[in-house]
Amino acid sequence: MALRVATRCRVVVDNDFAGDPDGLVALAHHLLSPGHRVDAVTSSRLSPVFGPPAGGAAAGAAYAAELVDLVGGAARPVVAAGGDVPFEETQGLSAAAALIVEQGRRDDPLPLVLVCGGPLTTVAEALRAAPDLVDRITLAWVGGARSAVEEYNRDTDPAAAAFVLGLPGLAVRQFPLETYRRCAWSLAQVEDLLSGAGPLGAWLWRRFVELPLPPGFAVDAVWPLGDSAPLIGTALSQESSTFERASDGPADRLFCTDLDTSLLFGDMVALFRRHAAAHPA
Repeated sequence: MALRVATRCRVVVDNDFAGDPDGLVALAHHLLSPGHRVDAVTSSRLSPVFGPPAGGAAAGAAYAAELVDLVGGAARPVVAAGGDVPFEETQGLSAAAALIVEQGRRDDPLPLVLVCGGPLTTVAEALRAAPDLVDRITLAWVGGARSAVEEYNRDTDPAAAAFVLGLPGLAVRQFPLETYRRCAWSLAQVEDLLSGAGPLGAWLWRRFVELPLPPGFAVDAVWPLGDSAPLIGTALSQESSTFERASDGPADRLFCTDLDTSLLFGDMVALFRRHAAAHPA
């Protein structure tokens, strides 16, 4: 008889899914986790580093929808695409931002965590349009840095990051560069895991192999899987990780300074293998 796992919270997952494939690996982990409930998935704009941004958010939403179908299950989250322009150029609400507002205003006994593993563009759109969400959600963001260095998610849309992190009263759990870089796997480890994870793993590995890179570009032997970091607080437990209060921004802004990667990725490996056993090729 299987043990019943308590559902800790409900989750909306936002990411630039057409970019670095670790966002899709993290989404699969979210969808497979029994410790929380994924109610919606939204895509955000891509950095120009991956080519012209036009169409990037829609492509990311298409990947996310395909992954939701591949994971399966009785309750499937709604998927919506964001826009392709930075926060300062947005007009109105993208479908993704509107979905975040809708989810944030829903009456539900479970608390809502908005998990963002990319730029904060869509999150900023939603919070600008619906400032009442500040008191209704917790933001778990993979991005920013505690030192003066470049960081992809913040620097892809710095105006969005400044707006969101400057909102008083917003609860933020931040996984900065110094922490998410500890989620490093060798590319050989990633391939080994995904090659043994059935159709789901094969689909995810194709996202790595088919990532549009400049001709002749050689990738590093190490690939951080940092976008999975927020699962430590949504589906698992923060007790074995360390969080410190930030000196600036919202009063309830905490930085994760020491992440229990053994718990995080041990859980991911087990869930991927369990799914493969239940869904053989």
